[in-house]
Amino acid sequence: MKRLASLLTALLLGSSGCTAGNAEPAAGIDPFWRNATIYFMLPDRFANGNPDNDLSYGRRRDAAHLRGFAGGDLQGVIGRLEAGYFNELGVDALWMSPVVEQIHGGTDEGTGLTYAFHGYWPRDWTAVDANFGTEKELARLIETAHRKGVRVLMDVIINHTGPVTERDPLWPSDWVRTSPRCDWESYAGNVRCALVDNLPDIRTESEKSVELPPQLVEKWKKEGRLDQEQKELDAFFARTGYPRAPKYYIVKWLTDWVREYGVDGFRVDTAKHVEPETWAVLKREASRALAEWKAKNPGQKVDDRDFFMVGEVYHFGVDDFGSTRGRAYDYGDRQVDFFNYGFDSLINFGFAQHARQSPEAIFSSYSAALNEGPLAGLGVLNYLGSHDDHHSFDRERKQVKSAATKLMLAPGAAQIYYGDELARPMIDERASGDASMRRFMNWDDLEKAETREILAHWRKLGRFRQAHPAVGAGVHKKLQVEPYIFSRTLAGAQPVLVSLGAGRGKKSLPVHGVFAEGTLVQDYYSGAQARVERGRVEFDTDFDLLLLARGAESP
Repeated sequence: MKRLASLLTALLLGSSGCTAGNAEPAAGIDPFWRNATIYFMLPDRFANGNPDNDLSYGRRRDAAHLRGFAGGDLQGVIGRLEAGYFNELGVDALWMSPVVEQIHGGTDEGTGLTYAFHGYWPRDWTAVDANFGTEKELARLIETAHRKGVRVLMDVIINHTGPVTERDPLWPSDWVRTSPRCDWESYAGNVRCALVDNLPDIRTESEKSVELPPQLVEKWKKEGRLDQEQKELDAFFARTGYPRAPKYYIVKWLTDWVREYGVDGFRVDTAKHVEPETWAVLKREASRALAEWKAKNPGQKVDDRDFFMVGEVYHFGVDDFGSTRGRAYDYGDRQVDFFNYGFDSLINFGFAQHARQSPEAIFSSYSAALNEGPLAGLGVLNYLGSHDDHHSFDRERKQVKSAATKLMLAPGAAQIYYGDELARPMIDERASGDASMRRFMNWDDLEKAETREILAHWRKLGRFRQAHPAVGAGVHKKLQVEPYIFSRTLAGAQPVLVSLGAGRGKKSLPVHGVFAEGTLVQDYYSGAQARVERGRVEFDTDFDLLLLARGAESP
């Protein structure tokens, strides 16, 4: 990477003298992130902006079905950003699966040859994988997103390297372990072990200094940047006082992307399989890096918010948060509160199951969990579908509009998995394992009227949510059973009133004191407006959903 400026900054700032990340009691986070809509994609499966990079490093089209690179890339994402696709969805942040350089070869997992199209098999944390594009394209993507008011979250891995193949050698033994296999029965059985066969585990518990892996030294020498990378590492370790242990190298490499290009946050992969203190270090260094970037690039930042970090603690959900165990993850012999180690939010693995419930059951229980007790003021990220959750909701795509309504109106932040908004197929009988949930984006389906109608539904919900932080961050209150009416209120923000099932055509609804007499109210779903008279509003729309907030008076 070209980080001369960051090297100079590191030298000037001196040493922090810190070698460990300590737990710090979590405070409430910015309501923005409690309400945010985050769009998650695998860049390889989203849009192909440059067919010339479809096969790099000698990769071939010999993978099992849906297990090879499909051609999507950063340029494809840039094109959709420039077209305003994410703005029309009300997206606040993009989360892309990792785009750092992946293993070059393929590995046979018993289902046929698989390549690292998904981004979770890193080979070099300091480079962009050529199949996804170039470092310049990543820089342009982030700049374009910021110009459009969209933040960028990088997906980061510290837990493991990519698998070993004929073209991808094993890292040195002082960097990784290949055994024992995790047994999930204790803290050590989750953290100091290999998740699966042939996925070397980084020795993140180590505080011992190690040399750079010889394969990286050789690679960087061929690329003509070995001296620069070594100088930057020298400056980093001199400033921080960290030992040259594996995890600190990776922290340095990951936070360089923040310092160089203004990455707004991290989605942390396999968080529960790494010592939580490591994540506290990562958050501290990333926060410092973003502050430096914003100070140098005031015209390119979206806002002045702090660095954001959301974690994947598998199987953790609101149902657990609301239990008597509080919010700590229970390893059996140790409990860890990840919110105390740098995380602003955790992915809510419970929502895909809760989506089978009624809207009121979801909304009331989530509001209680997120506004009272251990989780009060903290963040969770709800989702319907994911790249590796076989229990994703409605994989058959039979409830696409009602599912969208539940997700986008639920308390907490919302994750749109690429293609949710187009009912992208999530089942492929020819694919094995999670591959069927990773099909290419179904852009051609936009030729169908029913797909355009689904997209319009998502867009209306997304823009309403984006305009009104009370939707995800506010307090829910059921006001009426039939038709179902509820409100959301948040200090310092406009209240909202939502009605489900009021019927199509003319309808008169009580506002239950949410809006004062004479207030002009807008339905963000149809665009119609009405004024409160005698405590009620009347609308004549073609929809049975009303998304109500204060309207703008004509000048």
